[in-house]
Amino acid sequence: MFNILNGIRVLDLTTVVLGPFATQILGDFGAEVIKIENLDGDMMRAVRPGSSDEMGAGFVNCNRNKQCIAINLKTSEGQEIFYKMVKNADAVVHNMRDKTAVNLGIGYKDLISIKPDLVYCGAQGFGSRGPSSDIPAYDDIIQAASGLAHLNSDEQGNPRYLPTIVADKVSGLQLAIGVLGGLINKLRTGEGAFIESPMFEGLVAFLMAEQMAGYSYVPATGGTGYERLTASYRRPYPTADGFIAILPYSTKNWIDFFTMMGRAELADLEIVKDPIIRSENINTLYEKLYEIASEKTTDEWCEMLRNANIPHTKVNHLDDLFEDKHLRQVGLFEEYEHPTEGPMRQVRSHYSMEGVEESLDEPTQRIGQSTDKVLLELGYSAEEISHLAEAQVVKR
Repeated sequence: MFNILNGIRVLDLTTVVLGPFATQILGDFGAEVIKIENLDGDMMRAVRPGSSDEMGAGFVNCNRNKQCIAINLKTSEGQEIFYKMVKNADAVVHNMRDKTAVNLGIGYKDLISIKPDLVYCGAQGFGSRGPSSDIPAYDDIIQAASGLAHLNSDEQGNPRYLPTIVADKVSGLQLAIGVLGGLINKLRTGEGAFIESPMFEGLVAFLMAEQMAGYSYVPATGGTGYERLTASYRRPYPTADGFIAILPYSTKNWIDFFTMMGRAELADLEIVKDPIIRSENINTLYEKLYEIASEKTTDEWCEMLRNANIPHTKVNHLDDLFEDKHLRQVGLFEEYEHPTEGPMRQVRSHYSMEGVEESLDEPTQRIGQSTDKVLLELGYSAEEISHLAEAQVVKR
């Protein structure tokens, strides 16, 4: 944990992956993040594998450095607790539909009447200003709606989801950036803000940075799509004993590659030497890489390409990453003792910082683990907390 957001308090009403991924970044940066769940807990807790009912691996990996409390916000007592928390908060973050937040009495207008300088950030599926604002959305829905599933079509043209929750995680990064921007504005001006970072618009913006292509101009000079990325021979190439990624990028890279392989006639072609012509014919060059790659083993390629300073890597299986020399050297995977789950492994924050104090990460908590702590700080007595738990307003 990097102590660069010390003193910042964030109320985290998010669930599943998008929001928790975002707020974990804030927690990793030292913010005091209080995760507020309903009495059953975040549904992601149940996703397997897991060592206990409350601690599925996916949940644990998105919720470190947070205090977990459980409140029934559908009760007047639960709302009162939350409103008291808002008075001492810098930011509130959620990924529910705006309509749902308003119905719960925790919409932007509700909360700024309590805390006028609050940074309020929401990340619903579709922006509140559009006709799709009430449509429920998860990762698969946004991959399909944004064009990503089509972009990832198989050879028969059938759209496919990426085998990672990319829409959630990209949206989570965008949400974290939005919260940080709002906090900086608050520190600079003393004013709060309402920031919306919808998944659909966010992933479309993410994709279209390079995919807008000819539609970047008015009138359009061509269709969408970045041809290098959709080239049929843009793929890991089969070697004599496995697969390798080879990516000559600069003109020098391409000339050096073909020269090194004894293909001087290719190194002298215009489609190699002229970057504009090369861009227009990139699949032809990728096909040459495909044809040549099988001439050597993966290790032989790695040695040659490393010496020639040409971008490359062997193709890793996910399991290989735990033995990767670079990742082991930088210590990306950490083993630790979880207080309830026993020995575990996590991916630490990938950031490195100098001149910033660090402290140990706080492990992911069970449902309501910090309920007593937070309510006592708000002025509730132990007896009152017991009564609230018995009335199923909170869970401890």
